[in-house]
Amino acid sequence: MIQQHFAQHATEILKNDESVIGLAVGGSWLSNEIDRYSDLDLILVTKEKVSADQSKMLQYANQLGEMISAFTGEHVGEPRVLICLYDNPLLHVDIKFLTPDEFASRVENPVLLIDRDNQLKLILDQTEAQFPYPDYQWIEDRFWTWMHYTMLKIGRGEYLEAFDFFGFLRMIVFGPLLHIKNNNLPRGVRKVETQLHTKDFNLLKSTIADYNRASLIGSLENAIELYKNLRKELYAYDIKQNDKAEAAVMKYLTTIK
Repeated sequence: MIQQHFAQHATEILKNDESVIGLAVGGSWLSNEIDRYSDLDLILVTKEKVSADQSKMLQYANQLGEMISAFTGEHVGEPRVLICLYDNPLLHVDIKFLTPDEFASRVENPVLLIDRDNQLKLILDQTEAQFPYPDYQWIEDRFWTWMHYTMLKIGRGEYLEAFDFFGFLRMIVFGPLLHIKNNNLPRGVRKVETQLHTKDFNLLKSTIADYNRASLIGSLENAIELYKNLRKELYAYDIKQNDKAEAAVMKYLTTIK
């Protein structure tokens, strides 16, 4: 696969660079799920902090192949990542630039390709990876206001706004909660087509509306029903439900209908 060839080439390029402490790879590499559509997630650990200077990030990345595009990942909340597109062959590569101290905080245990003096292995042995899970109370505190917002957009005829907001809900609420229900990591809507039970996947699809009022309202009702069932199944007793907001919003739904 082109991802393995690229990683091997990067290892050969960087292994003799004294500024490099280590190179690691994560993502689908770890679960042996790489296919021809996969990107490559590299972690480059250096003695000095590189991520504060985009020109330095580009210097490292340019060594690894024929780079035709690159930008930092502020839009996904990770400015330390350089998102690169290489050509010949065409390949998407994310390179996260870290110091050893930053390497300790991670969501998974990557495979080490370069590890000068076993520094990274020592960090992996002494610390634990922690994948971020959704805060159920945070979701409950917002959900009914989100529903009201969506109803307002439908009522006003701003169907595209409502349509897009359902996508937000699938990414932030329904995808993660359904993944947890199915004993997966809560990776938004990543791989829901293959990692959710058919019934749960169909419930998720029921929140996808067509561009018309009736379909949007139907998807809204499906979203509410899905959330209430997931809340019942997943939330612990200490999650405080906002019954007053729920009742008021459900009453307003009859007005919108």
